[in-house]
Amino acid sequence: MIGVVTNAGFDMYPYYRPYFETEAPEIRVVAPHSVERPEQVSFVFTFQPAEDAFAPYPNLRAIFSAGAGTDAIMACPSRPEGVPVFRVEDDDQALQMAGYAAFHVHWHHRHMALYLARQRERVWQREITRLSPTHKRVGILGFGHMGRAIARGLMALGYPVTGYSRSAPQPPEPGMRHFREGQLDAFLAETDILINVLPLTDQTRGMIDEAFLRKLPRGAALIQMGRGGQVDEAALLRLLDEGHLCGATLDVFETEPLPADSPLWAHRDVVITPHVASIPEPTFVVRGIRDRMRALGGG
Repeated sequence: MIGVVTNAGFDMYPYYRPYFETEAPEIRVVAPHSVERPEQVSFVFTFQPAEDAFAPYPNLRAIFSAGAGTDAIMACPSRPEGVPVFRVEDDDQALQMAGYAAFHVHWHHRHMALYLARQRERVWQREITRLSPTHKRVGILGFGHMGRAIARGLMALGYPVTGYSRSAPQPPEPGMRHFREGQLDAFLAETDILINVLPLTDQTRGMIDEAFLRKLPRGAALIQMGRGGQVDEAALLRLLDEGHLCGATLDVFETEPLPADSPLWAHRDVVITPHVASIPEPTFVVRGIRDRMRALGGG
């Protein structure tokens, strides 16, 4: 079985090759320039493919993303119709996402930015606010594998959690309320801290705009873990400056790396991380590809 490992930018081939040799010895992975017989290639493993990445291979059985997102793959003009595209979806990555979400929920709930500023000024001053997690309603926008792990982690910490998805999740997660398509406004009205983990689609591109954010209660916070292109960054800054939102954590952006002249960098109420809410463990990624290819019958 032969697979091509390719990417535009980060060279995935030398990084992942040892893991394929250890975890999936029946699979021979090669870089695109080393392919001798393109018709024998069974799958392509990529994340941000070049426009012609899939064109040389007439007999692909699968395409694998190196991350949870597949938007760059789906938009690739050479992607063959009918070939399944699989994203990374494993328990370890879901736990990473849950940990990131829990940290930043605490960050905004417990005023950590304010305390760090006071530390720099050597000021000992408490904020007397309601610190019980029962007073902060957390809403998760998108309720797949990642959203469910995030919800379980936050409920274990005592936060009331709701979820929004186009259809009711199966099975529903015990202990939380689920909102469905047509109930978005009601979901937002009951959300003090919004966590976005939606994929990027035609429907979600630009979805989190000014009108959307104004439907959150005054003083709400946004934790953006979905995909770049979903949040209107200028509108977000306006709502932060006027106090409608108290803060935001942003892990993904319209342009990555985030340009040095972006006003987001210097905003006192914004936490920026460089697309690190989760980093897939290569061992688990390769095992997932191996198991999928075995289920597809190799080739």
